[in-house]
Amino acid sequence: VQLVESGGGLVQPGGSLRLSCVASGFPFSNYDMRWYRQAPGKGRELVADISSTSGSTVYVDSVKGRFTISRDNAKNTVYLQMNSLKPEDTAVYSCNVQFYWGQGTQVTVSS
Repeated sequence: VQLVESGGGLVQPGGSLRLSCVASGFPFSNYDMRWYRQAPGKGRELVADISSTSGSTVYVDSVKGRFTISRDNAKNTVYLQMNSLKPEDTAVYSCNVQFYWGQGTQVTVSS
């Protein structure tokens, strides 16, 4: 199993980023996918989840209405569209399936 994230960077408050996670080594369409984040000095937090079947989504309260998780099963890719970013969104964002993790991508929100 391999998960490779991309799309992080430095953005000003109120800006947007789209993270991507390309998966390989397992039947992607059969599994729920998740995005987590870990801010400096804090524990890892589940940000968003998307189901394998219905595509239903779940978000942590702090990102509801600002972030959107989606998936493209033909491309074995899960996305996290992040809008109206805030400094408190600064973290390393990682995608996850079952017990497997990507290397993470840094998102920094700062003026």
